Amino acid sequence: MKSGMLPPTIDQIAAMGQAILASLPGEIRDLVGDVPVTVVDWPDDHVLDETGITDALELTGLYRATPIGERHAMLAPVEPEMIFLYRMPILFEWCERACPLEHVVFDVLTHEIGHHLGMDEDQVGRMEGRLG
Repeated sequence: MKSGMLPPTIDQIAAMGQAILASLPGEIRDLVGDVPVTVVDWPDDHVLDETGITDALELTGLYRATPIGERHAMLAPVEPEMIFLYRMPILFEWCERACPLEHVVFDVLTHEIGHHLGMDEDQVGRMEGRLG
């Protein structure tokens, strides 16, 4: 980042997320459907407690709801579907990786889409090429 420039805002990261969603193959977009993507600065304490994460910088995104493969046709969802992107941890990872911010947002968003599709952490890691 050049000296004197401000870090990307919540709205700018949200726009990146929307552009990334729009660029995904049609089959994936159809599976994602209308799941809202919300960008906030930090995960709240309840989310950190629920996930067992103690350092907020370690949580860049979260899928909240029942994955599509675990839903039952007759039951109403317990909670609304939502993908959260956490701006400050994303910016921290961006600085660590020294890559375009779009790459970090893509990685976080597709990771959470993997959870939406019913993948656990190991399966998402294999999809991302991080695990064998």
